[in-house]
Amino acid sequence: MNLIAELEKLLSGLHADLPGVSSLAGLDELQTVYLGRKGALARLMGRLPELSPADRPAFGKAANAVKEEMVSLFAQRRKVYQTQAEDAGLARFDPSLPGRLPGQGTLHPVTLVMEEICRILVNLGFETVNGPEVETDFNNFQALNFPPDHPARDMQDTFFVREGVVMRTHTSPMQVRAMLEKGKPPVAVIAPGKVYRRDSDMTHSPMFHQIEGLLVDENVSLAHLRGTLTFFLRELFGPQVKVRFRPSFFPFTEPSLEVDMSCILCKGTGQRVIGRGGKEPCRVCKSSGWLEILGAGMVDPAVFTAVGFDPECSGFAFGLGVERVAMLKYGIDDLRNFFESDLRFLKQFI
Repeated sequence: MNLIAELEKLLSGLHADLPGVSSLAGLDELQTVYLGRKGALARLMGRLPELSPADRPAFGKAANAVKEEMVSLFAQRRKVYQTQAEDAGLARFDPSLPGRLPGQGTLHPVTLVMEEICRILVNLGFETVNGPEVETDFNNFQALNFPPDHPARDMQDTFFVREGVVMRTHTSPMQVRAMLEKGKPPVAVIAPGKVYRRDSDMTHSPMFHQIEGLLVDENVSLAHLRGTLTFFLRELFGPQVKVRFRPSFFPFTEPSLEVDMSCILCKGTGQRVIGRGGKEPCRVCKSSGWLEILGAGMVDPAVFTAVGFDPECSGFAFGLGVERVAMLKYGIDDLRNFFESDLRFLKQFI
């Protein structure tokens, strides 16, 4: 039974080689030599067909015993090296050194801007409300003076879940829900959240964030709207910001307004200073000196009728895209940066 003798010789060789190993890496290499898939023991086991059927059981039993002893020897020696490594680490440990804090995350820039906007408006007396992102056609369109055949629906390319159910295209449905819940004025709410439209490019995303506000009370006028939004924009971008209002159209407000503010990059001049006194056209405002920042207006009586309010009520509404505000505040020129989860980009806001 020469093969059994070779098993014993293999085990003796391991006993002779182990004292010469001085590290875990060396032990791993030696274990591969003896117990690896192509190691010495595996090669010896591959010679099993050389034995007669009567001798094979004895050889198999001996090979298993040798393998168990080898595994035990490697495990014992590995434990010795691991203990030595731990002792060396403890010897280097200085308990007087300050601890290492784990890496901390930060809020997303869109979240930071949304929280800042909400804080300003809550301080003005608005209440924050929330609602579902999957809405009925009535809350998303019809209650806001978007009849089924209204051409203004074309401006909000919509994701339909099923007939009469859509992914909300704005957060205005939360205003509808707030008025239905209150039953009568006064109502002063802001509605932050995600909205969905079929857009995707450098300045549009299929999913983005909006904050819309609604105030309904006695004798609310355009003057209140102008004062509220002027104060809000100056709190958000600084007291130097100029604000202007232009006529526009929205189905749910009448009259409707586009609100512009002076460009924060060129300070309303339309030209950006470069180098030593040089100037170039401002790319942010396209040399106009103004930036469109939000839409607003006086709530249309049709909206009050849809929610059961007296159509003679008075109120104003406004809305803005959070990503656009974040792009202006942080000087970001591609909306897609907000959604790519690139840590090199996000770490700038820690």
